[in-house]
Amino acid sequence: MDFSCAFATSSDTPAHAELAENLGYRRAWLYDSPALYPDVWMILTRCAERTSRIGLGPGVLVPSLRHPMVNAAAIAELVSQAPGRVAVAIGSGFTGRNAMGQRAMPWRRVAEYVRCLRALLAGEAAEWEGAKIKMLQLPGFGAKRPVDVPILIGADGPKGLAVAAELGDGVFSAAVPQPDAAKAWRALLCFGTVLDEAEDLTSPRVADAAGPGAVVVYHAMYERGGAAAVDALPGGQAWREKVEAHPEDERHFAIHEGHLVKANPSDEPHVADVIPFAASMALTGTAEQLTEKVAGLAAQGVTEIVYQPAGSDIERELTVFATAAGLAV
Repeated sequence: MDFSCAFATSSDTPAHAELAENLGYRRAWLYDSPALYPDVWMILTRCAERTSRIGLGPGVLVPSLRHPMVNAAAIAELVSQAPGRVAVAIGSGFTGRNAMGQRAMPWRRVAEYVRCLRALLAGEAAEWEGAKIKMLQLPGFGAKRPVDVPILIGADGPKGLAVAAELGDGVFSAAVPQPDAAKAWRALLCFGTVLDEAEDLTSPRVADAAGPGAVVVYHAMYERGGAAAVDALPGGQAWREKVEAHPEDERHFAIHEGHLVKANPSDEPHVADVIPFAASMALTGTAEQLTEKVAGLAAQGVTEIVYQPAGSDIERELTVFATAAGLAV
């Protein structure tokens, strides 16, 4: 089992990636949601400058945010800065699109994008928007082609997993990958916090650290399943009613503000309600419970735990999780 970390990309992420490297994490994945966080490629470049061993990559890129040539050029430059350390994950879009009032992309379009990106990185000509395109960068302007980087597909459902089977080197999931994921590399994004001795789920520290990951269940269920789905959750109906008090064309602001960073005003009254519910699915618990949960995930085919620390003390979360996971440089 590999243990990696993910970050809600921030100006502090390079320092956190450096700490993660020193603690023995395998990779650092950075979120690509420009309505919420700074540009992922700018921060990845800064991470490359401060590290020498840890793997780096965006997790996950959303194709509609950039022309494939833009991402190809960015990947090539990051590879030249951090050779042998880069991996890329690509998906159909959750907050990267939802936070701007858009639905997820059709998987057909994602597949077209990945095919084009792979051709560009191979040094081949590809067709996009009715024209042939090719990377023309001379030496010193990016990694020499072919640029060989693993591409994971951020998918949970059957259509996305079919794209992963055809075009991906692995699956990057927010839910336990289904048995038919057909890939040996199965990365699972996880949230939560390691409890201190005698600490329970009602402590202010747990609310601070585990709350941002717990309340995302409201965001996801409402966006994907609507009112009925979110109303079935603890505190879900009251959360929905507060969100729906906002104008419909601005409702996505109320849903996604603070996503995976801090519980927003819609979320805050319900953190205590949803943490115990979410804890059963999250890596929240004692160090011993964490060991049991990781073993269970490994038995289900997960090969890489991608832990996102949250709250006001990211350093504590990274360090305590690394100790519980038994990481060593």
